Amino acid sequence: MINNTSYEDILVSQVDDGVLTITLSRPKSYNSLRNNTLQEIVNKLTKAEDDNEIKVVIITGGEKIFAAGADIKEMAQLNVVGLLNDIRPVFWRNIMNFSKPIIAAVNGFALGAGCELMMHCDIVIAGDNAQIGQPEINLGIMPGAGGTQRLLRTVGKSMAMQMVLSGEFINAEQAKTFGLISEITLPELSYHRALKLAKVIAKKSPIAVRIAKESILSAYETTLEAGLASERKAFTLLAATEDRAEGITAFMEKRQPMFKGR
Repeated sequence: MINNTSYEDILVSQVDDGVLTITLSRPKSYNSLRNNTLQEIVNKLTKAEDDNEIKVVIITGGEKIFAAGADIKEMAQLNVVGLLNDIRPVFWRNIMNFSKPIIAAVNGFALGAGCELMMHCDIVIAGDNAQIGQPEINLGIMPGAGGTQRLLRTVGKSMAMQMVLSGEFINAEQAKTFGLISEITLPELSYHRALKLAKVIAKKSPIAVRIAKESILSAYETTLEAGLASERKAFTLLAATEDRAEGITAFMEKRQPMFKGR
């Protein structure tokens, strides 16, 4: 069980059927993501990585807003040298490398760094009030935590250019059409849907889930031929696990499998 150390920028739930929930909690600044916020998220994910009770993590901001961007006051204090030495890329890399599934429950604004955090998650459930965008251009800057690269790989060149160069937001229906989110719910139900889905995933083989996530994400970095070869090796590797034997046996015996992560 993860400890209950208090945090300044996030709230952390107790583990519920293998699911840990991290809630962004800076309401006065619309959940803007300052360095401390990202550090606290990374701290919890690092502990969750080694906690066998935790199978899936949900990140949410509540029913009204996900995250309205980076903390502009904090950013304004950094010159070129400060930005070159900024620790934020390390935090983003740690979130990207987290091996267990992360589900985002998104309501209201997911802008700038909030959109980038959303895109770091593996599955996104959004309320129908969601407004998603990369408005950095309005400040004379541009996205700096994957907002151009991940967006292009998801929505395509034309829409990525439109969102980044205009700074305009898209709504939940548009985001679903372009593949940024997987489901739309009422705002008050987005977290409940995310939790339900997380609990389904938490019952699967942890080894198979981890390797499947790695395989899907590797498609960003490789050719189709290399990706297919890597997928086949991963598929073959799972044949050596106890979970694979249990899954097949349970299927043959018409019962629910009891996966142990071995």
